[in-house]
Amino acid sequence: MTTNMWFFNGIRRLGRTERFPDAEPACAARWSTELAGSGTVSCPAGAITDNHWDAGRCICCRRCFPAWTPTGNVRLSTVDRVSAGQKFVPFKRSLYLYAIDAGTCGACNMELQALSTPHYDMNRLGLFFTNSPRHADALIVMGVHADRMDDVIEKACDAMPEPKMILALGTCAISGGIMGKPPRTCKPPLVSIPGCPPNPYTILEGILKAKEVSSE
Repeated sequence: MTTNMWFFNGIRRLGRTERFPDAEPACAARWSTELAGSGTVSCPAGAITDNHWDAGRCICCRRCFPAWTPTGNVRLSTVDRVSAGQKFVPFKRSLYLYAIDAGTCGACNMELQALSTPHYDMNRLGLFFTNSPRHADALIVMGVHADRMDDVIEKACDAMPEPKMILALGTCAISGGIMGKPPRTCKPPLVSIPGCPPNPYTILEGILKAKEVSSE
């Protein structure tokens, strides 16, 4: 059985690092990829209506199977240029990320942390974590809305240097899922990275979109 744990993948692939995004994913978890199908299903999150699948609401519960099945497509993130309200210069070299957990089950944290392992090695793409929002280019917000986290997110956003952006990571941060409402955030350019939890490949793709976003 193919596993998505980077450690065992590293052994199986003899220590080779992923070539994604230049090549297709070597071992993406199917049920965190795009769904395609037709028909009416009982979706607890309201992600499937009128034969349309909303990636930002899907919690990957599989209740829609077999009418809806995963395609394997991990390129699901979207950029909301309209909400930016400002012109934006793409980051040519590195992008520093600061993550805030507004209230998650922990799954999004684990998938995000996996990017720093040798299997995915996000540093090869010029992506780095930082321990302070003052050194961050992008703020990654995970989890549902919590009143006491509003000030924390806003203060972190205010501390970031210009240009800056927010990445909404996971279904909870995008739509609230079935647990609540998405966090309230300030409005630099917003990149939504769907999944419950998001596939590491989807996270990488979303962050790279954030790195390349411009005022075009």
